[in-house]
Amino acid sequence: MGAKAEIAWTRHDEEGRKVHVCARRVGGDWRFSLQANRFDQWEPLAQPPLEDWLALLDAVRRRIQRRLLRPEEAASVERRIHQYFPGTTLD
Repeated sequence: MGAKAEIAWTRHDEEGRKVHVCARRVGGDWRFSLQANRFDQWEPLAQPPLEDWLALLDAVRRRIQRRLLRPEEAASVERRIHQYFPGTTLD
């Protein structure tokens, strides 16, 4: 995968442990994976929480500013957020 098709970040899970999250663009959809430890296998994340979608949106917006992604990508992620989490307000 190229840099444009994959975005990764670190967050804490429900128990307070660090986990690595990766979102890969496959066609017109984003697929999320989760890795608890550095050498663990990446596990698909079927229903990513709102926190992950917002992290993805932030990363996409930053890449748009650096001209690494097209502006339409942010609108696409925003539509998905509204689809999965109705009533969510985005700034």
